[in-house]
Amino acid sequence: MSWFDRLKSGLTRSTAKLGDSLAGLATGALPLDEERLDEIEEALISADLGPAVAARIRNRLADAKFAKGIDEAGLKAAVAAEVAAVLAPVAKPLSVTAFPRPHVILVVGVNGAGKTTTIAKLARRFTEADYTVMLAAGDTFRAAAIEQLKIWGARIGVPVVSGEQGADAPGLAYEALKQAREAGTDVLIIDTAGRLQNKAGLMDELAKMRRVIQKLSPAAPHDTVLVLDATTGQNALNQIEVFRDVARITGLVMTKLDGSARGGVLIAAAERFGLPIHAVGVGEGMDDLRPFEAEEFSKALAGL
Repeated sequence: MSWFDRLKSGLTRSTAKLGDSLAGLATGALPLDEERLDEIEEALISADLGPAVAARIRNRLADAKFAKGIDEAGLKAAVAAEVAAVLAPVAKPLSVTAFPRPHVILVVGVNGAGKTTTIAKLARRFTEADYTVMLAAGDTFRAAAIEQLKIWGARIGVPVVSGEQGADAPGLAYEALKQAREAGTDVLIIDTAGRLQNKAGLMDELAKMRRVIQKLSPAAPHDTVLVLDATTGQNALNQIEVFRDVARITGLVMTKLDGSARGGVLIAAAERFGLPIHAVGVGEGMDDLRPFEAEEFSKALAGL
């Protein structure tokens, strides 16, 4: 399957939810009146696109060119076009730009969002682009996270700097950066704890991690990426808000789109926060995370 076909297949539930919400709202040859426009706007909100994007699409449909009505295909095309317009400015793949090396990527997110697996998939994509990669198991709060990252590192052939459960995470990040510099590594990806139950503790740990790695590389981290689980729906917006304040996130990756009917929340996130969306995932395989492309996503979501 092509990536677009895999994306379209992965978004089946989200597409069905959007389609069900819009079902019966096309007018054919009849004019689009205010009542029908209101119904379409409400349907888009119920499909998790968010009120701002729903209003934007409603305004587009209210244009004179649609005054004579709209069929189902035209409605889907109009939705896709406006969604792509919202997403295009934030579709930005991760790039390795830091000099001197390494380019440091701090990865944050709540436990269970797919953070550790996403790190492995990003590492795989960087190695395929001929960059050397090192990983740091900075989620020292969970032994399982440390072990999982070590297993992934062995599978994809990249070194992992790790310590014991409960080890000092900022100290481990410092050691990883030191080793990456000495080895001439291009990219260092650092895992972090995701326990939002104690936001103050998490904030202190992340702030300290930044301070210690900046002793070696003043511009680091060059990216701070938040991994989101699509199945959490509107709660993803709350996570962005919290991590934006706690971790100074610079971009997003959304996982598990294939297990969710709430893929529309990515559009609401783009409209509300304007943060770069680096990649999306539609499966568990190593090739199931790809750089985010606005037009592909919009067409797949609309069922085109």
